[in-house]
Amino acid sequence: MNPSCRLPNGKGICGTANAAACSRCAVAMDRRHFLRTTLGLGAGLLAGRPWNPVAGGDAPAQPRHPQVTIYVVYVGGAGAWPKPEFDAAAEKTKFERQLREVERSFPEVRFVGGELTDSSAKVVEQVKARPEVSGILCFHLGMRDITSIVNAGKPVVVFSQPFSGHEWMLVSQLQQQGKAVALFSTRDLGEIGTAVSLLKAVGQMRQSKILLAADRAGKRAQDIKTNVGCTIQEVTTEELIAAHQAVPEELARAEAEERWLKAARQIVEPNRAEIIKSARMYWAMKQLLAANQAQAIAVNCLGGIPIQTLGYPCLGFAQLCDEGLVGACEADLDSTLTMLLFSYAFKKPGFITDPLFDLSRNAVIHAHCVAPTRMDGPGNARAPFAIRTHRDDNRGASLEVDLRVGQAISCARFMDDEALLFSTGKIIEGKQAEFDDRGCRTQITVEVNGSAQKMLEDWSSAMRKYRDIRTLLHRVVFYGDHTRQVKHLARLMALKVIAEC
Repeated sequence: MNPSCRLPNGKGICGTANAAACSRCAVAMDRRHFLRTTLGLGAGLLAGRPWNPVAGGDAPAQPRHPQVTIYVVYVGGAGAWPKPEFDAAAEKTKFERQLREVERSFPEVRFVGGELTDSSAKVVEQVKARPEVSGILCFHLGMRDITSIVNAGKPVVVFSQPFSGHEWMLVSQLQQQGKAVALFSTRDLGEIGTAVSLLKAVGQMRQSKILLAADRAGKRAQDIKTNVGCTIQEVTTEELIAAHQAVPEELARAEAEERWLKAARQIVEPNRAEIIKSARMYWAMKQLLAANQAQAIAVNCLGGIPIQTLGYPCLGFAQLCDEGLVGACEADLDSTLTMLLFSYAFKKPGFITDPLFDLSRNAVIHAHCVAPTRMDGPGNARAPFAIRTHRDDNRGASLEVDLRVGQAISCARFMDDEALLFSTGKIIEGKQAEFDDRGCRTQITVEVNGSAQKMLEDWSSAMRKYRDIRTLLHRVVFYGDHTRQVKHLARLMALKVIAEC
C-alpha cells in the first residue's frame, strides 16, 4: 500500500487494507473513492457528527442540476391553411420523432402533455393543473391561435415553420406586453434542441441555490429570488473553515497531485504545500455544495476569509467550473448568476474578469487570477496552464490559463436583476509577459464586434440599483457567439439585453 494513501486507522482511503482494491494505493486514486469519502465527510460535518471513512454509510448525492418539466403541445388542424388537405396529425408525428432524438441529450428534462389541439385555450387549464411545469414548447403547425398558451403564465417557446400560419406576427406584440415568449421561426428541426436547452435553463434557474460564503446578501437575496428565481444561502467563514479542516490531508494531497501538480505546464511561485491547501479548499467547497444541494458558490475571497489558513480558492473555483458547477470569486452574485445561466443554457463555464481597454486595437483586455481550464465545457480537453501566486499580493496559488487565440467569445453579466449586459468579440492575443506581468495572471485581448470607444464611454452607465466596485467592473467571458440564444433567453426571463458595444 502506498504510504501516502494511508488513513490514521492504517487502511486505505477506500477503507480497505487491500492495496489492489484501492487504485490510489496502486498510484492513481479512483474518483469514486474521492467522491464517497469526501461527500460522506461533508454530510457528517454539516450534521454536526464526526465522519468515519471506514464506518461507511450513504454519502449525499453529488451537487446536481435541477430537473425540469416541459409541457409540449401541438397547435393546428385541418383547414385552408397551409393547404386544404393539410394533415396536422402527420405533421405532429414528424416533430415527435425529432423530439425523441432531442430528449436523449437532456436527461434533466421530462416532457409531458403532447396533445394535438385546434384550440390552444383547451391546453391552458391542463398546464395550470401541473405546478411542476416550468415551461411550454408549442409547435405551431397550422393557422390556429397561440395567444392563450402565451398567457398561461409559463415561459413559452413557439416553434413555427414557414407556412405554418400567420400567428408569428403576434409574438412581438406579446413580448412588448411583457410576456415570456420566444419565437423560433425556422425549418431547421435541429433548433428544437436549442429551444429545449433554453427552456430548461430558465426552469433550472428558478430551482437553483447559490451559497454565499463569508459575506452577507441582505435584501439582495430576496430581489434575486423574486426576479431571477435563485435562492441565496449564506455560509459563514467559520463553516468554511470547518469544512476545510475536515478534509483529510491524504485526500487533499492526492487531489493536488493528480489534478494540478502533474497537469500543470509550469509551477512558478507556489510550493507544494500551498497547492495542497488549495486542493483542500476545493473539496471543502464541494462538500458544502453537496450537503446543501446547491449548484454554485461565491466566496468573499478578498478580505472575507483567512488566506493564511484556507489559501485562495482560485484552483477550486476553476475545478468547479470545469465540472459544470459554478465557483465565483469576490462574492460577486451578478457574475455567479451569469455563469450559472450560461452553464445551463450552453454548457460553457465562464471566466470572471477585470476588464481594461486598449483602444489602439479596438479591444478589451480581460484579466483575472482564476479561469476555468475547460472553457469548451465539461468533458472537453483542458487548456494548458501554469500555477502562479495570486498577483494582487503574490500569495497563495492561482492559475495562468492559456485561452485560445482566435476564439469567438461572448461577454455578459446580469445587471440590476432585470437586464443582461452583452457583447461579443474575438480573442486576438494571450498574455504578453514582456508587458502584462503587472496585472492578473490569466489575460486575453479581445477585439470587440463594435466600438471599444463606445464601450468605454458607456461603461456600466445603465446600472442603477447595485453600484459597488465588483458590480461596476466585472464581466464574464464565455467561448462562442451566443447572441441569438441570449436574446431568446432574455425574452423567456423577461429581461432586457443591453448591447455594450
